[in-house]
Amino acid sequence: MADINSSNEQSTTRVRSSQAGNMLEDIDISRRSTGSSIEREITIVVPDQISSNNNSSSEKTNNKWDYDPDEHGFRRIVRNFAPSWFIITMSTGILSIIIHKLPYNGHWLQIIATIFFVLNVVLFITFSVMSGLRYAMYPELWGALFRDHTGRFFVGAVPTGLFTIINMMVLVCAPAWGEGWVTAAWVLWWFNSVLSLAVFAHLTFAVINISRTDLSAMSAIWLLSIVPAAIASASGGILARALPNPQNQLLTLIISYILWGTSIPLAFIILVLYFHRLTVHEMLSKEAIVTVLLPLAPLSLGGFALMQFGRVAIEVFPKTHSIPLVSNAADILYVLGFISALIMWGFGIVWFFLALAMLIQSRGFPFNMGWWGFIFPIGVFALSTFTLGEELESKFFNVLGTVLTGIAVLLWIIVAIGTVKGSLTGKMFYAPCLETDMKLKEKKLKRLAARMAGHNNA
Repeated sequence: MADINSSNEQSTTRVRSSQAGNMLEDIDISRRSTGSSIEREITIVVPDQISSNNNSSSEKTNNKWDYDPDEHGFRRIVRNFAPSWFIITMSTGILSIIIHKLPYNGHWLQIIATIFFVLNVVLFITFSVMSGLRYAMYPELWGALFRDHTGRFFVGAVPTGLFTIINMMVLVCAPAWGEGWVTAAWVLWWFNSVLSLAVFAHLTFAVINISRTDLSAMSAIWLLSIVPAAIASASGGILARALPNPQNQLLTLIISYILWGTSIPLAFIILVLYFHRLTVHEMLSKEAIVTVLLPLAPLSLGGFALMQFGRVAIEVFPKTHSIPLVSNAADILYVLGFISALIMWGFGIVWFFLALAMLIQSRGFPFNMGWWGFIFPIGVFALSTFTLGEELESKFFNVLGTVLTGIAVLLWIIVAIGTVKGSLTGKMFYAPCLETDMKLKEKKLKRLAARMAGHNNA
């Protein structure tokens, strides 16, 4: 911006606010110079109130889901296609897994599991293409996404959704079409594990160093940065049992233990902070209340992973002569894994009932993309439950896991119907990061206007 030094230069700054129709704030900053004919005008229209209540009337939402009011149709959909859509692939993918592994199973259930698997693949590819278009057409939205204190955590849904596909490649495709699918899944697992660690590292660093968030604004959404690494370790346990080479099995097991160590301990730290936030601050907002079940995800994935690791160790250690100084090292890992999983399952029960209490106390909350966050935690909790049932040969755990699976399927149907309806009306295509970015720009412009006004007064 050019300096204003000449005596004949006149600068005017105008900041005006108006509310009309959709309560829009218009910031118009103009600078003029008579000597050099310099004119700079910035006009930004920002939604003053954008409700995350996607069930509000169309009169309220027709213009509030736009980043640019001049854009319509497909371009508007692309611009508002946030990473939160990948929560759908997480939820659809976990349904395919738990239906496939149900203790009370049948051929027709395997068909349903395969249908969910195919649907998940289609959704993941579609969402990936839409996301690619979004950042190709609007590269500046990368910055807007990571400046959003809440929206950036949804990036963790991308590798998590892919891991559900990798698991089903091992569970369904490999038995049907051969070991080539196991190899393909193993390659994808390595790639996605690196991606998960990158997402985990960046989001963790962002919380610590890039931006400061008041504790009262915290929610369980922070755990979405942990879930990718947690499911990477659990997926490694599933994959290791299917690999034909014992050395590759051992390598995958070791990496999976490391991934467990990078994610689950930090999840406990976040849970402590989250519990502290719940005890010293007011109840979560109606928009954030949909995240209350997320603590189940790392606890269930961590327990399930440890049980898988014990099974792999019993199969692999005798073949690879691992930890030779301890003759029954695999048995120790197996027992420790099971006991730890049982303890983590019990801790999950605490968070499950705490979540139910908060949901009941909230007395209703708006429908939005966050509703998909109910399904994945219940799904992995069901997976951990009937895996415990397998180890104990317990009818109680098997029945409870089956009931939880039925609840997850019912929730999926309800939320899917709501999402389809919201997509047809356009209400679901809302990216909070755009609103946040515009508010940040608004603040910068206001500060600029204040400095210019001070200069004129001087």
